[in-house]
Amino acid sequence: MSDTQQIEDRGGPAQPLLIVKGLVKHFPIGSVFTGKQVVRAVDGLDFTIDKRETLGIVGESGCGKSTASRLIMSLIAPTEGEIVFDGDLVGAAGGISLAEYRRQVQMVFQDSYSSLNPRLTIEESIAYGPKVHGTPHREAGERARDLLQAVGLAPRQYARRFPHELSGGQRQRVNIARALALRPRLIILDEPVSALDKSVEAQVLNLLLDLKEQFGLTYLFISHDLNVVEHVADRVLVMYLGKIAELGPVDDIFGRAGHPYTRALLASRPSMDPTRRRTQPPLVGDPPNPINPPSGCRFRTRCALAREICAEREPGLYEIGAGHQAACHATQADSGYGDSRRLAA
Repeated sequence: MSDTQQIEDRGGPAQPLLIVKGLVKHFPIGSVFTGKQVVRAVDGLDFTIDKRETLGIVGESGCGKSTASRLIMSLIAPTEGEIVFDGDLVGAAGGISLAEYRRQVQMVFQDSYSSLNPRLTIEESIAYGPKVHGTPHREAGERARDLLQAVGLAPRQYARRFPHELSGGQRQRVNIARALALRPRLIILDEPVSALDKSVEAQVLNLLLDLKEQFGLTYLFISHDLNVVEHVADRVLVMYLGKIAELGPVDDIFGRAGHPYTRALLASRPSMDPTRRRTQPPLVGDPPNPINPPSGCRFRTRCALAREICAEREPGLYEIGAGHQAACHATQADSGYGDSRRLAA
């Protein structure tokens, strides 16, 4: 399919754009002395992303956020699991090919400088993808200049510059324009503003929101900054040690969090209000080793609410509200946890 053709919305607005089923990624490690072991970077993800939605993924460093993004982008192969894009199984016979899938799903990385080829001008970098997919040279150049204008960079001033001649915020705008060049439907944003100062960060976030409306995009937004995610996301997925801890609408996650880990993350946000400042950390200890995670609930070794059942049985994603799920035994009255509703309140 030529990248200039209109992409058909086969399932209509009710069909999720992306369905992730049982996604697993284990990285093998070991030696002749330790034997074969695996790092359980992603250990069973199940979620959907609706069309024109922004799903935010948050969690501590090492929880598997970036690995999940690369699995969804098909930059690395999963150990198990499958991805369905608008009703078509990715990479399967009779489904959507990897080449076509990658054209409809693009990614913006954290490091704006290393993401760009230093030998190509800005216009050449943006036009490169369309030309590879068969767009004529002149049309690809025109599209690159139009997209530079769309991201707030005057083509006459910036098109012939090289990456080293731009600031960090300008380079990230170029990366966003490059991601849009193939007219994708889903853009994966992996910490897109974490390397920018706060004034530039706000400009880029507002640009992303404007582009989403202008081009009818769907976003998967990965960040460790909860304030940013609260600003841009429609739903939030909280990850801990390769698994989903909580998933729900942004207002429920930030206003009625059900998982102790989510509450600890929210409590760790800095506050300018002196009456809300904490003298004790909301969460202590380091995440367990992903080579040998704890039995049952993986958060139990750092959880103040942990009980015997937390070690004996892994919690499912329990419904605690409309579209709101949490992987915590304390949210269920019949889990054998005890007075769970009092403890979870």
